[in-house]
Amino acid sequence: MELISTLGSHSALDVCEGAKKEGFSTIVVAQKGREKTYSRNYITRKRGDRSIGVVDEVVLLDRFRDIVGSQDRLAKSVFVPNRSFAVYVGYDAIEKEFNVPVFGNKHLLRAEERDAEKNQYHLMERAGIRMPEKFKSPDDIDRLSIVKVSEAERSYERAFFLARSPEEFQERAEGLLGNGKIKEEDLDRATIEEYIVGAHFNFNFFYSPLHNEVELLGIDTRRQTNIDGYLRMPADAQLELLKMARPSTIEVGHIACTLRESLLEQALDMGRRFVDAVQKEYKDGIIGPFALQGAMIEEKGEKFVVFDISLRVPGSPGTRFTPYSEYLFRESISFGRRIAMEVKEAGSRIDDITT
Repeated sequence: MELISTLGSHSALDVCEGAKKEGFSTIVVAQKGREKTYSRNYITRKRGDRSIGVVDEVVLLDRFRDIVGSQDRLAKSVFVPNRSFAVYVGYDAIEKEFNVPVFGNKHLLRAEERDAEKNQYHLMERAGIRMPEKFKSPDDIDRLSIVKVSEAERSYERAFFLARSPEEFQERAEGLLGNGKIKEEDLDRATIEEYIVGAHFNFNFFYSPLHNEVELLGIDTRRQTNIDGYLRMPADAQLELLKMARPSTIEVGHIACTLRESLLEQALDMGRRFVDAVQKEYKDGIIGPFALQGAMIEEKGEKFVVFDISLRVPGSPGTRFTPYSEYLFRESISFGRRIAMEVKEAGSRIDDITT
């Protein structure tokens, strides 16, 4: 395989930059109206005596989901899935109709969804990873809790809200229903968890089937609208603004960060246990990138509580600027490059790292 391809969103530039570093040509499948980042700004081209850019070719489609009917150009590539691929193309189409070799386990992508049969909660339980306590009904809420419900217009985004009691749940839910932010049927399927008060971290791992090793490549945390703006205000201003607009937590960026070294083994142990659990629950197990997302709390020392899992390349290219990949490889390695390294090394064992 001399080509690496991906969908033009989320982490495509990270994938392409890493692929170019390892000598691969790159293809980005873009949607009309969202292609200029790839076709104009970061397309490969000559500037003087040097080559710049990381995208060699752009395949332009009317809609992302049309990729299923446009696989011929990608047939000789290894395709790297990202969150946008799962959201816009859909799990059934990916598993049953997408025949390009996919880096990683494409059958594991749907486990991120909380209503999947063997979802992330199931996998964390099997791994013995601590999670927030879940409430089956709003009537069970007896402490500060976070409600995770799909947005009405963008079902892949969640309209989080906090509630300390059944009455507060009802009040907040009615407000979101009234302004059309959520739908009644989505509220009925909402996840209700205790709210974890702690320092947020995303531990971004890579599992190599070729070496049977779990690697911590980087750590980051999130930038979100408009909650980041709220947090920069004094309390009285926050209360005043709440009369006009509720906080939202739509992810718009990331910040690279580090963890106290004495806590690293706790993170690494969770990563190893999670890989072992997935291998028992899913054919082919984990291949490549995954992340444990949660918060470090103070409880007889510092303990990590996981409240979200990702099972594909992270959308945070800044993880390379944390020191963890350099501790391992003696140079800073992006997730895009780590994927390309695994593809290059696989050679005739390409089936061991693709589905």
